[in-house]
Amino acid sequence: MISKEILDKIKSGAMIRVYEKIKEGDKERIGRFQGLVIARKHGNEPGATFTVRSTVAGVGVEKVYPINSPLIDKVEITSAPKKVHRSKIYFVRNLSKKKSREKIGVAA
Repeated sequence: MISKEILDKIKSGAMIRVYEKIKEGDKERIGRFQGLVIARKHGNEPGATFTVRSTVAGVGVEKVYPINSPLIDKVEITSAPKKVHRSKIYFVRNLSKKKSREKIGVAA
């Protein structure tokens, strides 16, 4: 379960690292996914989610995480912008990493 303090910091434009439990056969391991939060939906209700986007091996990958998922081990906030002018920043899908950082204002 993600703490209330961390949930308040998960906003569009934040760079986060999500540690998730991955089950492979009868073994379980912790996988890490680091990227940019491009959307946060449905507030704090039971079906609330956040979308994280990253580039893996030159391909854009997006993962949608439910905030109440038991598979999320922990979430770390790497950096957060001072202000993002949109709640959903889907436009970064069409921008390079450098251009998107300039538009959002992330100093990472």
